Amino acid sequence: MDYTSGVKLTRHPSWEAFVNASQSESGRIILFTTKAKQSYTSFQFQPGDLLFFGRESAGVPNNIHNWADDRVRIPLAKGNRSLNLAQAAAIGCTEALRQTGSLPPI
Repeated sequence: MDYTSGVKLTRHPSWEAFVNASQSESGRIILFTTKAKQSYTSFQFQPGDLLFFGRESAGVPNNIHNWADDRVRIPLAKGNRSLNLAQAAAIGCTEALRQTGSLPPI
């Protein structure tokens, strides 16, 4: 992909390795989940927040739910159970960038 040059990508070999690496950072872990009560639009994102999105079929494992500092949901129309992962990530990341003044100018 030709657009990855503008992205900093870090792969961690395990969840434990990620937790160890992220403890030195100040960012909160914000989990997007259908189990949350608070809407992402009423949540106050902060610079440095780490946004987590689960699998479309099963979400994230319980141990990751336990690590999250906050949980938010994207409201859905009645009868819908989830969004496509790419759609959810685009919605959540755009709102976090908007709130923190990090969206690129138009």
